[in-house]
Amino acid sequence: MDELLSKIKAWFGALAQREKYMVLGGAVVCVLVVLVAAWLPVERRVSHLKESVTTKQADLAWLRSVGPQLSALRNAAPPATGQSLVVMVDGVAHETGIARSVSGSQPGEDGTLSVRLEQVPFDSLVNWAGQLVQRHGVRVVSASIDGGGNVGLVSATFVLRGP
Repeated sequence: MDELLSKIKAWFGALAQREKYMVLGGAVVCVLVVLVAAWLPVERRVSHLKESVTTKQADLAWLRSVGPQLSALRNAAPPATGQSLVVMVDGVAHETGIARSVSGSQPGEDGTLSVRLEQVPFDSLVNWAGQLVQRHGVRVVSASIDGGGNVGLVSATFVLRGP
C-alpha cells in the first residue's frame, strides 16, 4: 500500500502545475458525483417515508375519531327476533334474492350452522352476509369463497353462529 501511494505521489509530483490543477479538479468532481449519486436515492426515500408517516397519522386520527362509534355499534345488541338461525339465514336469502343458490345447510354440534351456496353473484353474497351480521347479529365464524367458471359468480361455504 505504501509503495502504491509513493508511486502516485511521484507521478503527481512529476506533473506540470496546470496538470495538477486539472487532476485535483477532476478528483473533486468525481467525489461530488459519487456523493450526489449516493445521497439522492436516500433523500427520495426519506421524503417518501415522511409522506407515508403523514398519511398514516391522518388515518390514525380518523380511526381514533370513529373508534367510539365502532365500539358502540359492536356492543349494540341486535333486536331479539326469537327466530332460529336456519330461519334467519333462509329469510335473508329470500330477501336478497339468492335463495335458489343455497344448496344446503348443516347444523354443527357447537351451535353453528354451515351454509353452502353455489353459483351466487358475489355482490349478492356480500349483501346477504352483511344483512345477517348487521340486522340479525349473526357472527361469521369462517367463510370460504371459491371463484366459479362464470364471471362474477362464486361458490361459498359459511359457518355462522347465532346472536
